[in-house]
Amino acid sequence: MRTIVDIPDEQVSLLKVMGERDHLSRAELIRRAIAEYIRKQVTTSEDDHGFGLWKKRGEDGLAMQQRLREEWDA
Repeated sequence: MRTIVDIPDEQVSLLKVMGERDHLSRAELIRRAIAEYIRKQVTTSEDDHGFGLWKKRGEDGLAMQQRLREEWDA
C-alpha cells in the first residue's frame, strides 16, 4: 500500500545518510522503523499481562519479602 506522510527535513536528511551507509532505500528504512515500532507495542502489551497477578496470592509482596529474608538469618 502506498501512503503519503510528511516527514521533517531533518529526519529525511538522516534517513538519506542511514540509507547510504546501509545501502537501503528510504522506503525500506521507514518500513523497518514501522515494523520495529509495532513489534515493541505488541511486546509491551503482552508483557503487561503479568500486572495484577500478585493480588491473587493473598499475601502482601513486602511481607513475603521480609518473611523470606528472615529465613536467611535462621
